[in-house]
Amino acid sequence: MDDTWKTVEALHAWLDGHAPDSPEQTTLLRVLKLSEEVGEVAEAVIGAYGHNPRKGESHTWDDVRAELCDVVITAMIALRTLTPDAPRVFADHLARVHARSR
Repeated sequence: MDDTWKTVEALHAWLDGHAPDSPEQTTLLRVLKLSEEVGEVAEAVIGAYGHNPRKGESHTWDDVRAELCDVVITAMIALRTLTPDAPRVFADHLARVHARSR
């Protein structure tokens, strides 16, 4: 497991230590959290383009990049919540996607 997945494992453990809900509800909420994070990416892109007349240019492209990172982190934690073998599951899936692109 590389450092990225070690960090994801630590974040997963920390979140589990603060989870007030049942394991089933915790899993559901972690997957749904992705929708919230994707919405924040959309908000940042709209703000970077200044397409909200009320807010103008409220975000930067650095904000968009940071929000995209939050999506990736949230997805990795959600995957880890679904399986302790998340690094292998991800690597196998990435390899299949890569193979389809050839």
